[in-house]
Amino acid sequence: MNQPELFVPAAGRIGTDESGKGDYFGPLVVAGFYLEDDQEDVVRTLGVRDSKTLSDRRCREIAEALWGAYSHSVVSVGPEKYNELYAKMRNLNKLLAWGHARVIENILERVPCGRAVTDQFGDAKFVLNALLKKGRTIELVQRPRGEEDAAVAAASILARAEFLKRLEALGREWGMVLPKGAGPPVEQAAAAFVRKHGREALARVAKSHFKTTERVLKAV
Repeated sequence: MNQPELFVPAAGRIGTDESGKGDYFGPLVVAGFYLEDDQEDVVRTLGVRDSKTLSDRRCREIAEALWGAYSHSVVSVGPEKYNELYAKMRNLNKLLAWGHARVIENILERVPCGRAVTDQFGDAKFVLNALLKKGRTIELVQRPRGEEDAAVAAASILARAEFLKRLEALGREWGMVLPKGAGPPVEQAAAAFVRKHGREALARVAKSHFKTTERVLKAV
């Protein structure tokens, strides 16, 4: 008779983080990174820290070093899909929780890890409710300034590098530079985009629920 498979947690943790949440143009990207306990000093020597403290170039360099050497998962939600999901959920934290849960589940398919650490973006129950059967066995820790954890910091770098790549690809597809962030240069670019491609096309490159959309459409 087959014995039931025992869950033996690996000696490490999964860190998760996202990029693109505050950017009007481009996708929302969530990344998960599995870090063994004895590898923390190694990833720190690679320069791993909160991606917000790194230049775009340096972020991409570190991400390149991490891609092939560590278990990870990246989920990218393009603007059109993002707008569709947001219209259904009407809550950014629920959408984020869905993304964080998916990368945790993806890594658990390869590594029987017992612990996941995320930045504190909302009630932990959002992520716990979004986890599927395999994820129910994991201890979820949400902490303020989660990027201080090396696993979360590595995930933040992978997420940002993927966001930058996809944002640039989206700009090439539409023949325009799509700036990061949500300030005046972004509004100017959005207005130029609408004049060139039409109002309906804006939802294909931008997060429609941002107040930027209302201001831009009133102005053009």
